[in-house]
Order: sequence, then C-alpha cells, then structure tokens
Amino acid sequence: MAIYAAGFTIIKEVTPEFVSSEGFVALRVIGATPLLWLSGLFIKERVQRKDIGKLALLSLFGVSINQSLFVKGMSLTSPISGAIIMITSPLLVLILGNIILKEKITWLRVSGVLVGLGGAALLILSNTLQTSKSDDPLGDLFIFINALSWGLFLVLVKPMMQQYHTITVLKWVFLFGSFILIPLGFSGIQAIDWPSLTGHTWFNIMFVVIGVTFIAYLLNIFALKTLSPSVVSAYIYLQPLMAAGIALYLGKDELTWQKVLSAVLIFAGVIMAGKKTRSTA
Repeated sequence: MAIYAAGFTIIKEVTPEFVSSEGFVALRVIGATPLLWLSGLFIKERVQRKDIGKLALLSLFGVSINQSLFVKGMSLTSPISGAIIMITSPLLVLILGNIILKEKITWLRVSGVLVGLGGAALLILSNTLQTSKSDDPLGDLFIFINALSWGLFLVLVKPMMQQYHTITVLKWVFLFGSFILIPLGFSGIQAIDWPSLTGHTWFNIMFVVIGVTFIAYLLNIFALKTLSPSVVSAYIYLQPLMAAGIALYLGKDELTWQKVLSAVLIFAGVIMAGKKTRSTA
C-alpha cells in the first residue's frame, strides 16, 4: 500500500507535463511485461488452452481499463481525491463478490455501500462546484471506474490464483494488456522529449514501472493465494492516509473539509459493509 500511495503523487508529477497518460500507461506495460516473463522462466508451468480466454478477460479489467483510467484520472485530479475515490474499491468488491458468489446481502452491508458511495459522490460533486486547478470531476470519475474494474478483477482472478502461480497469471494478463495499451499509447511515447527528462523524472517513471506496476501487482495478487478478495482490497484503506501525508509533505495537494468528510463517510461505509462479512467468515 505504501508503494501505491506514493504512486498517486509520483504519477501526478509525470503526467501530463512530461508524458501523456496514454504514453505513460504504455511505458508501464512495456517495462513490466518483460520483467514478468523473465520471472516466469523460473516457473515451470503451462496454461491450459481453455483458460486463455479467461486470462484475456482478466487482462481487460486488471490491466487495460484499470491502468489506463487510473493514470488518466490522476493526470486530471489531485492525489488526495484519487486516493479517497480508490478506497471505494473494497465496497465494490463486496458487491461484486456477493453477486458472483451468490452470497446474501444484508441490510447493514447495503447501508455501508450506500454511505461509502455517498462519500465518493460528495467528493465528485464538491470538485464540480468548486474552482480548483488540481481537481477535475472527470478525473474523479475515471478513478472510480478504475476502482470498479480493479474490484471486479480481484473477484474474478481468485479462482485462477488457486490453479496457477502468481507470476504465471500476471505474465499472461500483462501480455494481453500490452496488445491494447501499447498501440493506444504509441503516439504518446513518440511525443516524449526524451533529452529534456531530468534524473528526477526518470526516477519517477522507473518507480511507477517497477514499483507500482511490477512489484505492487505481484504482491497484491500473491496475497490472493491465502486471503479473500475482500481482505486484500481492505488494505487499500491505508492509501488515503499515506497518499495525503506524502502529497501534503511535498506541497502537491491541499486538504479541504469536503475531502475529510468524504473520507469519513467512506470509512464508515467500509466498516458497516465489512463487519457482517468478517463475522460470518
């Protein structure tokens, strides 16, 4: 979570000033995919033909939609707003898990979902009504769709993780994602003024490619080997605190009462929605 939290501010520093959002996403898969396939050389495992289509679908939600909308959203909104929106992901995982796994939805769980999503809606609405150079409601919407896509990925990838090694799943997921994201971001890569990139900018790019993309993905999906999607997604609660601290320390964002209230509502919703799940686990 610390890697993800730092990524909110670092991505904001790179896009769109130095690299377009589409170009940055393409750089992420160009860097992470070979790393995963090289790591896969140590895993003697073959994917069954019947699972190729499932991996392609997982790639759509876990890489293509997730990464493209996350980077695009962060180029438009602020680090704190992005982090607050992202903690709706556990709520979305609960909803999707209940639908897919046919689990009963209690009134407490429904109330928690409504309260949490109300906090996200408040944040988007406040950004719409206020004139802020760092917050864009469209960016918040992109981050929310990204959270929905990531939540669906966590639910759908769980059965696959019980069948294959983490690296095996991720190397195929990123390979399929590269077929979409590299063509979409190719013009953005061509437009980069490489000689003008400073050492600091290069560090930021490498941190996102290796840290936020390769390492964080690997650790997150590896956790699904032993934990449920709801538990894994619950660690995202730490993101707004870490992202806020990093962004405020670097002077990249400001804390407003709307953001605080939105965070309180979302945290309250998460507690309400997750309490029953933990008690029946």
